[in-house]
Amino acid sequence: MKVYYEQEIDQQWIQSKKVAVIGYGSQGFAHSNNLRDSGVDVCVGLRKDSASVKKAREAGLKVMTGGEAAQWADAIMVLVPDHLQAEVYRKDIAPSLGSGKTLMFAHGFNIHFGQIEPPADVDVSMVAPKGPGHTVRRQYELGYGVPCLIAIGNDASGRARETALGYAAAIGGAKAGVIETTFKEETETDLFGEQAVLCGGVTHLMQAGFETLVEAGYAPEMAYFECIHELKLIVDLIYEGGMSLMRYSVSDTAEYGDYVSGPRIITPAVKQEMKKLLAAIQDGSFARNWIGENKSGRKNFLAMRKEHAAHQMEEVGEKLRSMMPWIAKNRLVDRDKN
Repeated sequence: MKVYYEQEIDQQWIQSKKVAVIGYGSQGFAHSNNLRDSGVDVCVGLRKDSASVKKAREAGLKVMTGGEAAQWADAIMVLVPDHLQAEVYRKDIAPSLGSGKTLMFAHGFNIHFGQIEPPADVDVSMVAPKGPGHTVRRQYELGYGVPCLIAIGNDASGRARETALGYAAAIGGAKAGVIETTFKEETETDLFGEQAVLCGGVTHLMQAGFETLVEAGYAPEMAYFECIHELKLIVDLIYEGGMSLMRYSVSDTAEYGDYVSGPRIITPAVKQEMKKLLAAIQDGSFARNWIGENKSGRKNFLAMRKEHAAHQMEEVGEKLRSMMPWIAKNRLVDRDKN
């Protein structure tokens, strides 16, 4: 596995390009600000009525409509949500794509599942930071970086890899390391990780633990601390030194419980469900369901969002976080700015 670092990448190449970042969500916020601070001529492409126009301008960034930005730019990074990308591509980007331009993504979903099919004379690449956008920005400001994956979907110019590496370096990724993969591998592993562990698995595990304690008569506040709040402490230890460091740091009682009780929760049946989940990602059925959900008005998705936001643990968590002002003081996400 080849890992690229700053000293191996010529950043003057990306600095010679005009780069349009389409979207100003978590990743768009980070990419555009990091590119600007790395000396890249960058603009943000947004709808005229987007609430993000004000945020981007207040950050000192040039703002254009999506169509104007695509026409102006040499390289176009598409950072609107997955379910909107195909429409934005057809409406704003495709009319301005010409030979020699570069089309970029931070996730392979729309290319891998055929929702976007760029012309053959355009470079197509991916630069995917392995962390949320707000972390990408914070680490850059601290002088560090978040590792990035790159992939080349089409190398019409012969320099697509050079552009992707330069872009990754300009957003800070080459300080930590840039690894080359494929659109297929990034898309399928990313979707699986989100669903089985990082978002789906962890959140439902925490919620089930919270509910189990509350239903047994324990105070919701105690349930929140034990099953939700303290998870960050454990994950920070794993992040720092793997499972072994976490087990070194916790008590022997906790470590013993890890070994004997963990397999009772994460059983072979759970792993079998993970395999089914992965198969649904690989054969495209998850993508088809998600695309269909968006085309039909997102009724089920929005209902689930509302249901989970109203859960008791969210109310309890908000109250307990207000007792810990350092959390808000050091928060990664400020809705007024990013």
